[in-house]
Amino acid sequence: MTDELKVTKPPEVTPGRVVEGLTIPASLPVMPIRETVLFPGIIQPLTIGRKRSLALVQEVMLGDRMLAVVTQKEAGQEEPPVEGLYAVGCAVRVLKLVRMPDETQTIIVQAIARVRLEAFVQKDPYYRASVSPMPDVLDKGPEFDARVVTARNLISRIIELSPRIPQEAMAVVSSIESPGQLADFIAANMNIETARKQSLLEEPGVTRRLESVTEMMQREIEVLELASKIQSEARGRIEETQKEYYLREQLKAIQKELGETDEKTALVDQLRADMEAAGMPEKVRAEAERELKRLEAMPVQSPDFNVVRTYLEYLAEMPWNKSTEDRIDLAEAERILARDHYGLEQPKKRILEYLAVRKLRASLRGPILCFVGPPGVGKTSLGQSIARAMGRRFIRISLGGIRDEAEIRGHRRTYVGALPGRIILEIRKAAVNNPVFMLDEVDKLAHDWHGDPTSALLEVLDPEQNHSFTDHYLDVPFDLSKVLFIATANMLEPVPAALKDRLEVITLAGYVEEEKLAIAQRYLVPRQRKEHGLSARQLRFTAGGLRRITRYYTHEAGVRNLERQIAAICRGVARKVASGQDKPAVITGGGVREFLGPEQFLPEAKLRTSTPGVATGLGWTPVGGDILFIEATSMPGTGKVSLTGQLGDVMKESAQAALSYIRSRAHEWGIAAETFRKMDLHIHVPEGATPKDGPSAGVTIFTALMSLLVQHSVRPTVAMTGEITLRGLVLPVGGVKEKVLAAKRAGILTVILPERNRKDVEEIPKDIRSDMTFHYVREMEEVLPLALADGWRTAGGRNSRPAKRPAQQAPAAPRT
Repeated sequence: MTDELKVTKPPEVTPGRVVEGLTIPASLPVMPIRETVLFPGIIQPLTIGRKRSLALVQEVMLGDRMLAVVTQKEAGQEEPPVEGLYAVGCAVRVLKLVRMPDETQTIIVQAIARVRLEAFVQKDPYYRASVSPMPDVLDKGPEFDARVVTARNLISRIIELSPRIPQEAMAVVSSIESPGQLADFIAANMNIETARKQSLLEEPGVTRRLESVTEMMQREIEVLELASKIQSEARGRIEETQKEYYLREQLKAIQKELGETDEKTALVDQLRADMEAAGMPEKVRAEAERELKRLEAMPVQSPDFNVVRTYLEYLAEMPWNKSTEDRIDLAEAERILARDHYGLEQPKKRILEYLAVRKLRASLRGPILCFVGPPGVGKTSLGQSIARAMGRRFIRISLGGIRDEAEIRGHRRTYVGALPGRIILEIRKAAVNNPVFMLDEVDKLAHDWHGDPTSALLEVLDPEQNHSFTDHYLDVPFDLSKVLFIATANMLEPVPAALKDRLEVITLAGYVEEEKLAIAQRYLVPRQRKEHGLSARQLRFTAGGLRRITRYYTHEAGVRNLERQIAAICRGVARKVASGQDKPAVITGGGVREFLGPEQFLPEAKLRTSTPGVATGLGWTPVGGDILFIEATSMPGTGKVSLTGQLGDVMKESAQAALSYIRSRAHEWGIAAETFRKMDLHIHVPEGATPKDGPSAGVTIFTALMSLLVQHSVRPTVAMTGEITLRGLVLPVGGVKEKVLAAKRAGILTVILPERNRKDVEEIPKDIRSDMTFHYVREMEEVLPLALADGWRTAGGRNSRPAKRPAQQAPAAPRT
């Protein structure tokens, strides 16, 4: 520990003290230094640049040339305060002053003795402190003598091992007689941190100093011996390599005389044969021959030898003219699609049309199909079915999160560890130039300051350009026009317009309950039984059991979560079978709860819309359609409107438009004008943690507000969607198919849609439409008799009965 120093009045000091024949004044100028600790007996050059230090040196050189040098605690401080200095330093004598051209000065000082700064007597223009010498404390005896001998031997060993210490240092060590000076000399020359050196400077006991430096020297010797061993091994390996080189050169000369070929010649001959068999185009072959000549002239030990060799191997292994023969049988393709997928009639129809045109014209360029739909609806498996129907090999790469263009187009060979892009690598693995290539999750490509891989895909997916696709690594054109590219995405919005223009979008909206039941019976249950080691006798699902799983334990457009729930039941049954239970398990509607626990999703449309002010809307999400409940309530106030539920700007504007339209027509519906001045309205969309936006909730917000103001509940079996205007018009919206399927899954059979969305309903399968009722509206007023419960009647455009005064609504029941 260092003593704290304080600025005090100049103490009364006795005349100078004598230390080992040298007189040290009672007070000395103090010069702080950075990251250096001086020890007695050491001669050290110090560069001076601070104004205070320059002034100090100027005055010292005019006097006895004596000063105290102290290390500062924080090296970054330009002008350290008193408390920023260590309390122990060295009294030094300036031997020489050298002035530099850059206005700095260098002094060569000789450290005389340890001194402790007792008190600071001056701060400006430089520090001055009263000092007291710290003489060495010796504990003489046999043990002490042994420590001195050990220290001498160890420092001699270090001088012998270290290449940076001149051998003349051995003579210096031999000339040091004082044990204290020996310990200080060793400490000054050890490569240790400043704080450790300062602790050695502050230690007056020579025995303790010798103990510390001995321990440090032993560690230093271990490091030096290990480094010497490593250098010897490395030198041996280098000599062995040189020896091997000379021997190989001699062997080449001998083989040349004997007419034998060496390893390099054999490699070049093999590459040339592979290039001949690869069937390269003429331009590619010329480039390969040029690189092969470079390889022949290059020594094997050259760093570029393996780079050129790997490049030529890639060129020789590319399927320049290798392809599989298409065997397009439309009837067989239809059977494969029907066997692999249930439903999805529109995508199947488009795929069969594509295959038919491909059969009539084998050289058809494009289009690039893109399957868009929520997760788990079968986008990837459709691509696999197309490959089987055409007799082609199937390749799939996931583009999610790729943000570097080099992942698509490859790295240039100038980079260490360069590789071709994912496109070329996968085609090389497939070993044919006409596979079915699926680019999965194309909407999740990242584009930021790292790069824009979507731009690299433009050439890949453009039928007019990809016949000469150039990978940065190969640096020669490769024909991708024979590849059948299929892209998949969950939504189209993130896909750039230029890339979207090259894609023919096929939408997969999702499945309704009946389709999920059929998929589970045909595909999911048999697959999970097989994966869990169960037979059909040991586990059987009834239609009621699967329906209950679908309805109360899943809430999705696809079937992945349904398969997870079936797998959970299979695990439970497998545990029983493994425990010795032989009784077959039959999963009925009532038996599902035993394995899956309480229901996770309950029909709540009737519960949520049982009170006025709540309406059921239809929304679109990246994972399919969904229903949402819009709640409105009122309270005494001054006409303020609150909107909550993490709504976006567009949705908030729809709420303002709905309220403005209601106020403009309030007298026709029997709503008193003062109602809006004496109450506050609050519109909320539950599940507030989920952001919501878009104009399609306008009709639902309008209905919820009207239900609250006229005190009529919304029919629980009705859902709606549509954009509204201030003039009362209902405009068309997107995602109708996904929204209708979401209503079907939720058990809602009556849907109110904009008139201009009538054409979109025709795309929905007939078996789904047959169970549902669709109402098409042009104006907002047409929604009210369709949505509000019995008791709402209009006569001549007016409500026939006065509206009740709106009452404050109780909070809606939380969604389970």
